[in-house]
Amino acid sequence: MSVGSYQKQSSSSGLITLQANAQQASNFAKFAALMPKAIKAAERRAINKTIRWLRTHIARSVSQQERIAVTAVRQRLRAFPVASNGQGKLWFGLNPIEASRAGRPRQSRSGVSVAGRSYQGAFFRTVYGSKPDIWIRTASKHFNPDDYPTSEVSARGGASSGWVGENSSRFPLAKAKISLEEVRPHFESWTRKAHQRLLVVMEQELNFELLKYLRRLGNG
Repeated sequence: MSVGSYQKQSSSSGLITLQANAQQASNFAKFAALMPKAIKAAERRAINKTIRWLRTHIARSVSQQERIAVTAVRQRLRAFPVASNGQGKLWFGLNPIEASRAGRPRQSRSGVSVAGRSYQGAFFRTVYGSKPDIWIRTASKHFNPDDYPTSEVSARGGASSGWVGENSSRFPLAKAKISLEEVRPHFESWTRKAHQRLLVVMEQELNFELLKYLRRLGNG
């Protein structure tokens, strides 16, 4: 019959024997039966927490690397919680981002500056929609297609025949944007870091499930 842990002493030594008593052994058996459910719950929380952690760190990293306000980068990141297939996802929109969102645009006689970038010949004004953006006339001698990605310029009438890609109507203006192509090489590194973080959080969540069960027994 199991009597649990006990100690025994003699004149020359002491011996401690650790052993679960019958009630404890029964409780462990019950927890083992609950393990699949507990593990699933721990896994779901761990993935969701890691996705949020990854979103925060990617936003900071891209913000620093590309000199873009972190709030603007966060808007390009969308977290999807764990689905029935056990997968959580983090979506990152990599289309060029409006330069006006990189920081606080400042208009001067020569053009517009924002977040350490200068757009000579450009102006900060509301053209389409309700919010101002940084625009340039495509006929301007300062127009550089690299600073205005995705704003397609028609070759039919020379540089003065511009097409605003977002509007699809002919208008000799292009919107200043910032390419996010330079962040692509970092995806492998981010994935590796996220997996390492997931292992740490998973261990924490499994410990939480065990402690939760043990507290329930103590209150029972």
